[in-house]
This record gives sequence, structure tokens and C-alpha cells, in this order.
Amino acid sequence: MTKLNKFIKKSLLDSFKRMNMKKILVLLSLIVIITVGIIIIIVGNKPENYVEIDGEKIIVELARTDNERQEGLMHRDKLCDDCGMLFIFNEESRHDFWMKNTKIPLDMIFIDSDLKIVDILYAEPCAEDPCKSYVSNKNALYILETNGNKFNEDIIGQKIDMVLK
Repeated sequence: MTKLNKFIKKSLLDSFKRMNMKKILVLLSLIVIITVGIIIIIVGNKPENYVEIDGEKIIVELARTDNERQEGLMHRDKLCDDCGMLFIFNEESRHDFWMKNTKIPLDMIFIDSDLKIVDILYAEPCAEDPCKSYVSNKNALYILETNGNKFNEDIIGQKIDMVLK
């Protein structure tokens, strides 16, 4: 083989390798971009539980078990403005609440099985016994706790929207 032929063959082989390397880099870049996109979609679409009252969306933590309901919002120093805790019971009743070891004032919004607000109570923090008990005037299936004085009695009778995932 002549030197020219060897040079051409080497040049063509190098060009082919560079071209394949570019394709591999492009393919790897696309895989990374697609993977990052999927992760963003999954993380960005994290299920969100919320209650909407009077056009205001409240993102809620759920208290479904006896232990979760007993702990509630105890020992919290603050609650974000559009956050709350939704207590879910197995049956409608006049459930009573107390504020033992709760550091922040709360609104307690009592909601019946038709998703209608039947009562609202303002509750003060309580550090030591005896703590006052808060009981709705009507049966409720759900109780939503939000920051104190967020809502007022004007919401009684309103129907709420609720999304639980």
C-alpha cells in the first residue's frame, strides 16, 4: 500500500470515528435531557392534597388514624399561610378537639359529609392542663385546621372543594 493510500485510509477511519463519536455524544445528550425531563415531571406532579374554601386553596396534611389525629399540629412553631391539617373521621359526629401542646392559634373548620361547612371555631394555644375543649355545634366528618383568624363565620354554609390523593 502506498503512503497516499495509507494516509487516505487513516483519514477516512479518523473521520468515521469522529462522526460516530459525535453521534454517540448527541445520543447521550438526548438520553440525559429526556431523563432529566422525566424526573422534573414526576417531582413536579407530586400528588397534592388540598381543600378549597371561598376560592382559597389550602394544602393539607392528612390525619386519618387515631395516632395522627391525636398528634395533630402539636409542637409546631408555625404553619405556612396556605397550609393546614385535615382530620378525617370514619363517621359524622360532634368531634371534640383540644389544643394541648399546640403553639399556634388555629381556626377549626367543621365540614359535614356533603362537604358543607357547618361550624368554625377559633382555638388558642394551650401549654398546660386543663386545656379547653372545642366542639362543633353540628356533626362533622372532617375538621380542617388552619392558621387562626384566616377565616370567619361568613364561610359557614359554603360548600368546599376537596382533592385527596
